[in-house]
Amino acid sequence: MATQSYRQHRRAEEDEPRDRYLMLRQWLNGLFMIGAVVGVAIYFLKDETIGTIVILVAMVLKMAECVFRFMK
Repeated sequence: MATQSYRQHRRAEEDEPRDRYLMLRQWLNGLFMIGAVVGVAIYFLKDETIGTIVILVAMVLKMAECVFRFMK
């Protein structure tokens, strides 16, 4: 009897919308990864200051993605 109640509860959860910010989060995550790789490349190959700035901007994008994850 308890398992049937559990199954009905699980089905109700599956009907809920998954995440309305999913597409935005995926874009922010992709931009973060690209920014991090480019920032590390600039840091080691060109200029440490500019590389650090690019990495920090990428980290701001990641923080924004985390905010949208918690707003779910």
